[in-house]
Amino acid sequence: MERSTQARGDRSARARRRMVERIAEAGVRDERVLRALEAVPRHRFLPDGFEHRAYEICSLPIGEGQTISSPDIVAAMTEALELTGDETVLEVGTGSAYQAAVLSKLAARVVSIERVPALANRARSTLDALGISNVVVHLGDGSLGRPADGPYDAILVTAGGPDVPQPLLDQLAPGGRLVGPFGGRDLQHLVPVRRSPDGTLAREELGQCVFVPLVGEHGWDPE
Repeated sequence: MERSTQARGDRSARARRRMVERIAEAGVRDERVLRALEAVPRHRFLPDGFEHRAYEICSLPIGEGQTISSPDIVAAMTEALELTGDETVLEVGTGSAYQAAVLSKLAARVVSIERVPALANRARSTLDALGISNVVVHLGDGSLGRPADGPYDAILVTAGGPDVPQPLLDQLAPGGRLVGPFGGRDLQHLVPVRRSPDGTLAREELGQCVFVPLVGEHGWDPE
């Protein structure tokens, strides 16, 4: 049994390494981000029956109508935050907690908000099982952020909203960076926003992407 477990672990590590190599070839250059992706066992964040697809470059269902983002998207969004290791990060949309686990390797503290109770509970259990202690998962409306723990050095939004929620901009610290998908309900653009030290905001618009809807007071109404 011990040898079988070791063999599975070796296969997962090799598959993870190949996944990271493909992501690097596609253009992600931040070595810290690539090391974080190689360190986090994505298969642990998937429901039964999908573990064998964990290291494919694609999104996968996690139940409750939600998905785990494709690892190349996780890498690109994480790289865009330009983390150095000392930050407090707000994540809007915990989902499986895979993105939060990656962020946990790159920042001092991660505050994550999930609106679906079953996903929030599962995320907490997975993070605990992996010994990840610098991520806290809260149940709530992520479009409102979490002012009690702010301001945040970085904010990552993992669901597509009509525009950047004003409460999130209000909670972004001077010098901080927000990244998320915004636009239509079925098609968004990846949008980085930076707050300069004097408080002004600079916004970019990158390539198109498709995320599950950001549901909440400053997002979409649930269907």
